[in-house]
Amino acid sequence: MLRPKPRVVGTSVWLSRESVRRLLPRLIGLGAAVGLLSGLFGIGGGFLIVPGLMLAADMEVKEAIGASLVAVTAFGLSSASSYAWSGLVDWPVAMLLVAGGAAGAVAGTRAHGLLASKEGVLTRVFAVFVIAAGLYVSSRGLLILAAM
Repeated sequence: MLRPKPRVVGTSVWLSRESVRRLLPRLIGLGAAVGLLSGLFGIGGGFLIVPGLMLAADMEVKEAIGASLVAVTAFGLSSASSYAWSGLVDWPVAMLLVAGGAAGAVAGTRAHGLLASKEGVLTRVFAVFVIAAGLYVSSRGLLILAAM
């Protein structure tokens, strides 16, 4: 994500009859890898899906974010429903998180508007967050392994 790509805006490949033979194995592999890493580290795979879609399907960052949000919403709703039906949700805490998330989404949308006008800045900022999250999760995993 940090390396510049020589591409023309709007050249993303969408899944179609013509692209399915090339993209299907890549997308299934991406889904399996994200699922494996999510299960292994006990984390959500949302931050892995965006760079994966950019790599596997040649998507632009905005398209990859949109596809990721749809997938993460579906995964989150099914998981949240299961936890809620099991009585494992602290509703006041959950509502505070939802309120904070809504406020953060409004602020993030405004920041996105500012960053999107600068060529490639949004992609680089996202890449830094993905790298930082990966380093954090990896270091925590290594610490847990070392303690065993």
